[in-house]
Amino acid sequence: MTKLGKLFVGLSLIAGAALALPVADASAQTQKQFTFSERANDRLAKKLNIPIYFALPTSTWAKLSRESFPTTDILLDFKHPDALKTGADAGLRLVVTPRSGMAQRLARSGIFETGDLLLTFRPEWGGAGAYPNVQMGISHAGLAYIRDGRLRNLDNPLNEEYLGRGMSADLTSEHYRTLNYLHVVRPRGLTDKERENIVAWSTRLNSSARQIYPSQIKFNDDYNAPKFKSGRPLDFVKQVGQIALGQKPAGTLDLYCSEFAWAVLALRGCDPAATADQFQSNRMPSCIKPAMKPLGATGNNIPGRGRSSTIGLADGPLTIIDGLKLPTDQRRALLDSVFVENPAGLQKMSEGHRKVAEAMQPKFEQLKDYYLGVSGGTITQRLRARLIRAMFNRAVPENYSPTSYLLNTLLDANNANRTMDYVATIVIE
Repeated sequence: MTKLGKLFVGLSLIAGAALALPVADASAQTQKQFTFSERANDRLAKKLNIPIYFALPTSTWAKLSRESFPTTDILLDFKHPDALKTGADAGLRLVVTPRSGMAQRLARSGIFETGDLLLTFRPEWGGAGAYPNVQMGISHAGLAYIRDGRLRNLDNPLNEEYLGRGMSADLTSEHYRTLNYLHVVRPRGLTDKERENIVAWSTRLNSSARQIYPSQIKFNDDYNAPKFKSGRPLDFVKQVGQIALGQKPAGTLDLYCSEFAWAVLALRGCDPAATADQFQSNRMPSCIKPAMKPLGATGNNIPGRGRSSTIGLADGPLTIIDGLKLPTDQRRALLDSVFVENPAGLQKMSEGHRKVAEAMQPKFEQLKDYYLGVSGGTITQRLRARLIRAMFNRAVPENYSPTSYLLNTLLDANNANRTMDYVATIVIE
């Protein structure tokens, strides 16, 4: 058994003792609730070892459909130790599951739904430098759907590394076999019909993956080159639909992982069987609608939060730290820590991500000034922060990075731009 597995076996015993569940009662063992245990929390804190700005306030958490769930997995509410010290509520909702049979159990539990976003979360990125900290440890985005009793994944690249042998798309690919954590984020207000459509689109794309990848859809590794252009038609979303329908549009469409997920979610209002003719027309299908507005580089949610305020791609740690309501000196020290270089921490990243982090580290100095100025700085610092915000937003196009879906949950619950909720973090043994 792995160290991670041993840890959570111990945690399950602690949690069970805390709840005083009678061992002979089978229903008590299979119908579970998310619970908090101080002893389990202490051990989790040491194992996760994440900075406070990798935890999420409960205002981001989705309201689940029920209080208890039919599962043998361990369900825990984790509260970050630094949040407990300040009276804040930042933490994570954890579903601890053995890797074997995971897709079936997660589908059966009722916690997860078609249309959920699967965000690859790497706790070891915490404190590794400005780039991994601002990304909040997230490196990839996929889309979940439930079919044939399994929680399945749709990812770009559409290849065996992400979809698995035979394109089974059931979380058994090399990518999902070699990770231990997934944040799950849910688009708000999906209807049963929209989920049915997502299943249909996902099934078409996965079943034809060998034929369409990489000849019609390929992976774009430039996350700073989104196809979305404000005020322009969503031609790339239409093209994804045409490819899924076998209409073979001209050219090859290159999309990065989170952009591909964004495009498929934008098709949720389209029944592929009933709207196929619309995709052959020169006009944009009327059923296409974004599930989330792309984010600018920085938003205006700090310091004033309003119903129409925005959050930016770089605002994650800033927003969480601002919500802690720390004394000025502690807040500044924590904001400073986001930008500290950590060569040893970078070694925990993949080669590709490490190169990006090293190249971008010098460019984060101005972002640090923005953080310090916008979050309780002097008048001069606040003015400089506004200038930096304007400069970043001119230089960086609106985007939907893997982290952007989690960032959207940090907006106030009644914010008009809030369209996502955090469901849980899957911890894979």
